[in-house]
Amino acid sequence: MNNLLEVRGLSKTYQSGANQLEVLSGIDLDLQAGTTTALVGASGAGKSTLMHLLGALDRPSSGTVCFRGVNIFSKNDRQLAEFRNRSIGFVFQFHHLLPEFTALENVMMPALIGRISRAIAREKAESLLEDVGLAQRMTHRPGELSGGEQQRVAIARALVLDPELLLADEPTGNLDMKTSDGIHAMLAELQVKKGLTLVVVTHNERLASAMGTTIHLLDGRVEKTT
Repeated sequence: MNNLLEVRGLSKTYQSGANQLEVLSGIDLDLQAGTTTALVGASGAGKSTLMHLLGALDRPSSGTVCFRGVNIFSKNDRQLAEFRNRSIGFVFQFHHLLPEFTALENVMMPALIGRISRAIAREKAESLLEDVGLAQRMTHRPGELSGGEQQRVAIARALVLDPELLLADEPTGNLDMKTSDGIHAMLAELQVKKGLTLVVVTHNERLASAMGTTIHLLDGRVEKTT
């Protein structure tokens, strides 16, 4: 079995004054490389918190997340940031594109920050924008793009450093059904083409049903896996 991620006893508790709020409790799960997984559950079930921990955006209160056998939380903050930037791509409900830059420049940005040469960054960004169907829109700024086009730019940006793991938190939450279906189909194509391990937090039953595995969360625990 080729596990990309192994999660054991993962818990997260927040302190609120004198009270403690347990958001996740004792999560165990394995994610094999090259698979697709949906995280579903009611609001407050812990889906986004789990995704933030899988993506090393936050540290757990207890438990481990092993990425290819290495506990990522044994790393210091600088090492963790380097790992996150190199190995994980993120797509959020809100695209967070920089409005003053073109689609091409937005996609290039993580590569340039990662000290990749401008020529290589441009080549990779152009290829990805072609992959997401925006070959004719590269020089447009976000304000000149539709919501679906902006999310396609955000997905291309998430992939510019060739991550093994792509985490998407409600990637079509703000889009109409037709546009959402187009984004779902594109994600499926990119996942296969690039051999990605894809994890999606979603309330969209159509998107969840298209994933290979669905993990149902209830009150911070894994209720069932289907």
